[in-house]
Formats: sequence, C-alpha cells, structure tokens
Amino acid sequence: MNRGEDFADRLLEAFTDAQDGPRLVHVATDGETYGHHHRYGDMALAYALHHIESNGLAKITNYGEYLEAHPPIHEVRLIENTSWSCAHGIERWRGNCGCNSGGHSGWNQEWRAPLREALDWLWDTLAPLYEGSAKTLLNDPWKARNDYIDVILDRSPENVERFLSKYANRELSQEEKSTALKLLELQRHAMLMYTSCGWFFDELSGIETVQVIQYAGRAIQLSQQLFGNHIEDEFLDLLAQAKSNLPEHGDGRLIYEKFVKPAQVDWEHLGAHYAISSQFEEYGEHTALDAYEVDVDDSHSLESGRTRLTVGRARFTSNITQESASLTFGVLHFGDHNINCGVREFQGDEAYQTLNEEIREAYNKSDLPEVLRLMDKHFGGSTYSLRTLFRDEQHKILNQIVDSTLTEAETAYRHIYATQNPLIYFMTDLGIPAPKTFLSTAEFYINTDLWRAFSADTLDVERIKALMEEAKTLRTELDAPGLGYTLTHTLEAMMDRFVTAPEDVALLSDLASAVELALSLPFEVILWKLQNLYFDMLRTTYPEYQMKAQQQDESAGEWVTRFATLGDKLSVKVV
Repeated sequence: MNRGEDFADRLLEAFTDAQDGPRLVHVATDGETYGHHHRYGDMALAYALHHIESNGLAKITNYGEYLEAHPPIHEVRLIENTSWSCAHGIERWRGNCGCNSGGHSGWNQEWRAPLREALDWLWDTLAPLYEGSAKTLLNDPWKARNDYIDVILDRSPENVERFLSKYANRELSQEEKSTALKLLELQRHAMLMYTSCGWFFDELSGIETVQVIQYAGRAIQLSQQLFGNHIEDEFLDLLAQAKSNLPEHGDGRLIYEKFVKPAQVDWEHLGAHYAISSQFEEYGEHTALDAYEVDVDDSHSLESGRTRLTVGRARFTSNITQESASLTFGVLHFGDHNINCGVREFQGDEAYQTLNEEIREAYNKSDLPEVLRLMDKHFGGSTYSLRTLFRDEQHKILNQIVDSTLTEAETAYRHIYATQNPLIYFMTDLGIPAPKTFLSTAEFYINTDLWRAFSADTLDVERIKALMEEAKTLRTELDAPGLGYTLTHTLEAMMDRFVTAPEDVALLSDLASAVELALSLPFEVILWKLQNLYFDMLRTTYPEYQMKAQQQDESAGEWVTRFATLGDKLSVKVV
C-alpha cells in the first residue's frame, strides 16, 4: 500500500457510518508523514481524494453544497456582548482583557480603551455634521449611507448617477454631487475605523491598528474639507492616551504623525506624484492614476546631459468623489534619484506662461541654481522629491534606477572577470587563495549568469551545468534563495505551457531535463505546483495518450514514455 492509499484509508475512517447520516469532514495533510518532503503533502491528499471519489467510497462536498442540501433545523439566540475570540465578552475590542496573539508575553493592551474612546468621540462628532449637511442634498441620509455599498461595489459613472438620482432630494449641480459623495465617503471611513482586527492583536503600532487609525485620519481629512473644522487636534489629544508597548513609537499621537499623516494625499501631493513619475514612464494626454484620472492641458520637456526639465499643467479628477483640480507643475531631474518638483493650483494662462518661460530660459542657459530659485519663487514651499511618490510607484522607480546602476556595474565586473579569470584559475589550481576582490567579481558574474539562465523560457542545461561547475571550482557563494525562487518560477511557467499544449513533446522532454537539473542543484527548488499539475494531467490527459499508444500509435507511445519519465523526476508514480 502506498502512502496515498494509506492516507485514503485514514481519511475514510473520518467519514460517518451509514447509520449516522451525512456529515462534513475537515481534511488536512501532514506533509512529513505522507510525503518525502512537506511539499508532497498536497500530492497525498490529491491521491486520497481521487481514490475515494473514483471508487465511490464517499461523496466529496463543501460547506456550501452541504448546507444547501441540509438546511438548518434549529434556531439559536446569540447572547449580546459576546464573541468567539474573547472569553471576556467583547473586552478584546475595548479593554486590556489579556486576550492577544500570545507572541509578546510582557506586553499589555491598555491602549485599547483610549483608542476606542478616541474613535467613539470622532464618531459622535461626525455623525450630526454628516446628517445636517447630507439632508440638504439627500432625501434619506442614513438609508443612502447604508445603500452606498452599491456604489462602492460599482463606481462606474452610470451607476453613481443612478444612485444619486435615487437619493438626491433635487437636481444636484456637479459640485453638489461631489459634496454628497464626499459626505458618504466620510461615513464609510467612520465605519471602517471600527474594523475588528484593529483591536485583535498585541500592539498599537501594528499594521492592523495603524490601518484603523488611517481610516480615522481620512474621515478627519474629509471633515475638514467639508466643514472647515479643526477636529484633528482634539482627536490627537485623546489618541495620545493610548500608549505603545514599543518605546520608539511612544503613543497614538506619535503613531498618527509617523504613519498616518505621511499616507494622506491632497491635490498637490497627487500632482507631485504624477509629475515625478512622468520622468520615468511615458504618460499620454489622458492617464488613469490609481483612483484618479489625469488630463494634460500642456506639457514641455527639455534635456541636457543627465538632467531633464518638465513644466506643465493638468486636470486631476477623483473617480470616487468626482471632484477635480487644475494644477501647474515643474520638475527638475538631475539624474538617478535626485529630483526637485514644484506644484501649485493653476492660476490662469498668463501666470502659467510666465512661469514656463522663465524656468525654461534659465534651463536653456544651463543655470540650474537659477532654475531652482525660480521654482522656489513660483511654487513657494510646495516642493517635493522622490519621497513624495506613492509607495508602490516609489519602489518601481527606485528599481528602475537600481537596474540601470547595476547594468553599469555589471559591465565593469564582467571586464574585470574576463581579464583576471585565467589568473584566478591558475591560483586556485596551485592552492593559493585568490584575492577577495577577484573572487567577488567571480561571484557576481556567476550568480548573474545563473539568474539569467534560470529566467529563460527554455533552460540551457549544459550552460547551467558549466556555470555550476565553475562555481564549485572557484568555491563561489551562490545566491541560493534568489536562484531557487527564479528557477521555481521558470519551471512553473514551463509546466503551465505544457498543460495548455500537451502535444508538445519537445517541451515535455525539456521539462524532464529541467526537473532533473533542479534536483541536482545544491539549493531547494519548490516543485509542488508542478506535481499537482502533473497529477491533474495524469487523470485527464494521460489516459487519452495511453489508449492511443496501446493502439500502436508511435508518437503517442513516445509521449507516454516521456510523460512517465517526467513523473519519475517529480516522484509521482504513473499507474
């Protein structure tokens, strides 16, 4: 009996006897028990379920299907102020009850009560402001708030118009529509700030709790825009009573200043993000930028050496609130990550023309200090750098800069390695340690070429073997995690292609060679996805080719042989 059959028998023991009636059984695998490595656990489960289903031993189902066939027959009444995850009622969401993830025994959750009090104060402050303002625009402010979920799920202009037509108490202007949507967004974030996981873990500065504070911060931002109030200070006074377990994070006020304020976006930050990112990718006259649409009215760029100047103006429109702003921007890029950007509200054609002409004239004279002075004159304190970018775009652009720098470094390293390679080998052959600098160039060269070889659509097995031999001879340290991840990704892509084109015998042969290579390497390559896909093909595609092979079809016979070879490499038995 193989491990899959043994597991199938154990699984069957969990199913009910006939007299007990139908019931659900939750299944999990122990990879160490049912597979040579943990990654084979899924294969054991796949085999077990296939064995049970194909032999009619039980019916495979899920919770949804089971409940549909066997609806509830008893009614229960929930006890108020109780929860599944706290033995103290609902104290986990408002007090230091001791319930936590258990990862930090010395920490406390005294911060929960003041956080709850701060959010409750904010809710009580915003609710009457919302109601008073919304009832001038909407026929039922609270029902509209509840039904706003229909807009959140579908923000298409047509759906938003349907929603506003239903709840507007009169014909609304575009500005009033934006106000109504901002009011509803205010309520959305006021509810989101009570997201359960904000209290669930151990620490005030944890990502879950910071997220609920960010929701509160957005509600405050919208409130200040809508009502012109200054409630942030009073909120922060309350939030400061919540103390972090980590000295470096202090209290809720400091956490708000460190993690919430920098994440908030206003029109100028949005304009700066667009202007700076435009230095690294081409934008058309119309661009979708996260939750905004950008329409360029005018833009001019000049380049000299490694520097580039861009001056322009564009209209930015929110897809959520439909409000918009026209902004003027100027960007001076010195190369790499050195950028100076200015943004201001568009102040008319004449002012824009003056700004444009003065800054471009100074740039054409290669007077960069004058360009910076003029940017400070026209944009004042609204200057930004690469730090201003949204985090994802920041990473993307920095990766572009690093890639460019690495390309230059790679050229230099390759030149050094090519000229010093004979000497390195000679010293190694004599048993004399080569200088560390030489070995570093070899390490860079070999790891880079291995990464490229592993990234190719089709693996050059002989080239990879030669590089591995070179690494072994020179005792080169390999980037095992990075190389293993890259090769895993390539093998999975090859297997995906084979699943969609099973007739490709050449690809099947390449896969077997590639898996054999992967198993010979001195670092781990994860094969569980290939094994699962192979097992699926064993049930669906293999029988067709096996039948043709039995009918003396030579090409099918070759396919069956090669498929079995791949299965052997993947430790999956073809039966």
